[in-house]
Amino acid sequence: MTDDFSGLGLSSKVTDAVAAAGYNKPTEIQAQAIPHLLQKKDLIGIAQTGTGKTASFVLPMLTLLEAGRARARMPRTLILEPTRELAAQVSENFEKYGKNHRLSMALIIGGVSFEDQNRKLDRGVDVLIATPGRLLDQFDRGKILLTGVEILVIDEADRMLDMGFIDDIEKIVSRLPPRRQTMLFSATMDGQIERLTKKFLKDPVHVQVSRAASTADTIDQKLVKVSSKPDEKRAALRARIDASEGLTNAIIFCNRKRDVATLARSLQRHKYSAGALHGDMDQKSRMETLDAFKTNKLTLLVASDVAARGLDIPAVSHVFNFDVPVHAEDYVHRIGRTGRAGRSGVAYTLVSSADTKHLEAILKLIQKPIDWLEPGNAAAPAAAVAEEKPAKKAPSRRRGKAEADAAEPAKPAARKEKPSRTSARKPAEVEAAKEQADTVDTKGNPFGDAGPIPAFLLRATRTT
Repeated sequence: MTDDFSGLGLSSKVTDAVAAAGYNKPTEIQAQAIPHLLQKKDLIGIAQTGTGKTASFVLPMLTLLEAGRARARMPRTLILEPTRELAAQVSENFEKYGKNHRLSMALIIGGVSFEDQNRKLDRGVDVLIATPGRLLDQFDRGKILLTGVEILVIDEADRMLDMGFIDDIEKIVSRLPPRRQTMLFSATMDGQIERLTKKFLKDPVHVQVSRAASTADTIDQKLVKVSSKPDEKRAALRARIDASEGLTNAIIFCNRKRDVATLARSLQRHKYSAGALHGDMDQKSRMETLDAFKTNKLTLLVASDVAARGLDIPAVSHVFNFDVPVHAEDYVHRIGRTGRAGRSGVAYTLVSSADTKHLEAILKLIQKPIDWLEPGNAAAPAAAVAEEKPAKKAPSRRRGKAEADAAEPAKPAARKEKPSRTSARKPAEVEAAKEQADTVDTKGNPFGDAGPIPAFLLRATRTT
């Protein structure tokens, strides 16, 4: 592994910009990926979050783009990102490392005016950074031609699949020229991604700098047993925030967008500096909230998994999983928001009795134990989460009545007497029915020894 960026084959314009940004030594994924990419090879890059994957494709791309010129509506490179925030972050990297270049760039994401994007596309861009949905919208409008794309980057590929973008990606790739360089980056690798690589990449170089789905050793992980009742769970979170030493800022993850807003309001009512970030917010509000957190105007950022991947906030001291993630891979990405760039970090996961299955999946994925934390910082046994039984639900009126009926013999209900069908019969038929009833063997009654005999069994049999 080279000691500095000068030995990777990057142009002087790029290495000067990297040095000006304060970076001297490449990360492992950068050191391994950049030489292959400069040779225009297809590449699969697997590395845990926070290891510098973005720069590992931005830096060689800048070097490769120094030769050539953009044409109207025909971008030279295409970078696909799963979320607006990740796309915006990659654009920031291009601005930072491409300051010595005269390369044009367009950010094609939802929540931004089509007109602003169209003006840039009409002039021609070297670098197009996009989310799949908005890119296809622009393509269908006739604003983009993809036949000039020389380099394709599919970033956060596993997240793309989780968010259901596989069909969009296939549509986009089908519109690209077959002769191109393709790079695929991800924090995890599974069978579906392998199928993608076989379909879209040609003889790719495989670079993996850590075991797939591993967590950084710089993160101190703890499990906290909590009640499943929302108000008690929120109180437990506040207590853990207050007890956390060295907390300068933190991201708090929820599984559902509506819970993000509810929890953020709850923290604000309790005088915490908190804001919300989720996919239903408009782009302007999302960027304002994220900027406030980055600039330390907000201490706590309550977020859905839109903030779990790739956001460049290097100095997050703590992560709290208010909800155990449904997908085990999301745990890796969430806690990877702390402990970045060699810093230490702390990740707490609040676990109720209903979370046992998801917790087991996480432990199986990361292949390492996570200690339990009890009041007083004592380690709880691994089975503690199973000890808490879910509170019994109040029986519904229908179910409660059925259980009561099963528990004790039914009492005859007081009701108005109605004329029975037998009262309309002739006296001889009535007498015959009574006689038949008196001689019925109740032990052979299929409806129970003490149960009433249905009326149809008591009717007299007609004879002809």
